[in-house]
Amino acid sequence: MKYLLGLIGVFAIIVGGIVGIGFYLSPQDTLKQSDAIVVISGGETDLRVREGVKLFQQGWAPLLIMSGAARDAGESNAEAMKRLAIDLGAPADKILVEKEARNTVDNARFTQELLAGHNVTSVILVTSPYHQRRAALTFRYYLGGTVGIVNHSALDSAWRKNGWWSNSWARRITFSELQKIVYLTVVFNGGGKASILDR
Repeated sequence: MKYLLGLIGVFAIIVGGIVGIGFYLSPQDTLKQSDAIVVISGGETDLRVREGVKLFQQGWAPLLIMSGAARDAGESNAEAMKRLAIDLGAPADKILVEKEARNTVDNARFTQELLAGHNVTSVILVTSPYHQRRAALTFRYYLGGTVGIVNHSALDSAWRKNGWWSNSWARRITFSELQKIVYLTVVFNGGGKASILDR
């Protein structure tokens, strides 16, 4: 009986840990009025933009910021994101673009420069759920204590916090995010600057 209870306990710990990873990667805050909504490009960018525009239209912030560089020599992700946001009903004069960022660290660094010029002291940060923890960690480091961050993820078609283990792509992206978070934690706590990280 003791062995059975022990096995059940071990099983419960393993299952709890697996489920907990998804919730760890995808922190979600209670929405509150903010100065801007920051949407960063990456996986399923269209879904991120749609969520950002929905929040804007619901009145959570008066400004949208789109961040992301071009993947090639063409239009930047940020400009394409702005076009989509306008198509969805957001006014062009309420959308700022940051079109140099090629990774999450760049998103945070370059957006910080943009925020500083527009007296923004609080943002709602929108990205994919598996990317939310790393994005928040990076933005907090570069924004310091001067800008409050509200975490709010867009939906993702394949990744779920309570089911990330169910397909190979979701497992790969989950373990990749965990590795990058460990790297960032070491670098940031050591006072360094991260530079070579994918979205």
